[in-house]
Amino acid sequence: MNNAPVNDNARIPPSAEAGVIFAGHVHEVTVHADVLALLPDPATARPCLDIAEDAARAIHGTMAVAHVGADPKGMIAAPEEIDLQMLRDRTEGSPRERFEQVARAFEDWKQDKPGRERLLLDDCRGDLNRCVTAETHEAALVVAPCHGNMDARDAFHDLLFHERKLVLTQPCGSYAGNLLGHVVIGWKPHDHVQDAATAARRWLAASDRVTVLCVNDKPDGSYQLTARELLDHLGLDGDVAAISSGGRSVGEAILDFAKSANATSLLIGAFKHGYFLELLLGRVTYYLLSHAPLPLMMKH
Repeated sequence: MNNAPVNDNARIPPSAEAGVIFAGHVHEVTVHADVLALLPDPATARPCLDIAEDAARAIHGTMAVAHVGADPKGMIAAPEEIDLQMLRDRTEGSPRERFEQVARAFEDWKQDKPGRERLLLDDCRGDLNRCVTAETHEAALVVAPCHGNMDARDAFHDLLFHERKLVLTQPCGSYAGNLLGHVVIGWKPHDHVQDAATAARRWLAASDRVTVLCVNDKPDGSYQLTARELLDHLGLDGDVAAISSGGRSVGEAILDFAKSANATSLLIGAFKHGYFLELLLGRVTYYLLSHAPLPLMMKH
């Protein structure tokens, strides 16, 4: 029998190697989650986490959390773009500092309720487009801010237009909870809305109530007819409502109806005419992103 003392440290890999293994494990969990809370901006971290938690719980699914951030050291881009990113350090802090702010917000959120301690924060910094792809490409639903710092705005654009993900974004104002109490679908016979509703079927099926809202229907009632076909196609029970916008914009009409119907979230097809055209013309998606007081689910 060998009685020589055992060197326990020999069984432990070096810290750098352990970090790589741990990071790989966290990323593996992240990419296979049903709902991903994507946190590019510490200011919007808490509402995104609350909404993601409710969305995962509603379908008895899994939730993961990831930070993404642009870092000039890991970017392959034009010198002007790299210079622009480096200028951010003066107002927003370095990429490392921005990540640490998100990590602190995440840890504070975890302490608020039991059962959150097993959630881990994945981190991807460098080329933001590649980070968004790496973290979100398998997620069924990504909860992310549409406003905030440059990382938040760029990540939101990538999610919609490059990854074509189903995105759920925080309201303008505080999140009141009860995410799926009453979901209102802004309906017009268009592929973007159809695709959004199909991608969101699990969450619509878990809702207490679903209403498909038709604004400014055609004289033949075709919006309402196709709205009913949508519900039948998805196997959902729900109501179909038709209203006229009158002197209001369509976005205003949707929000007025949502308020009167005690809606708790909205689902739309995002940016039918493209982001920049809607920005210039004040179209429905841009208006709702700027004014909706409840969570907004969308897909381009």
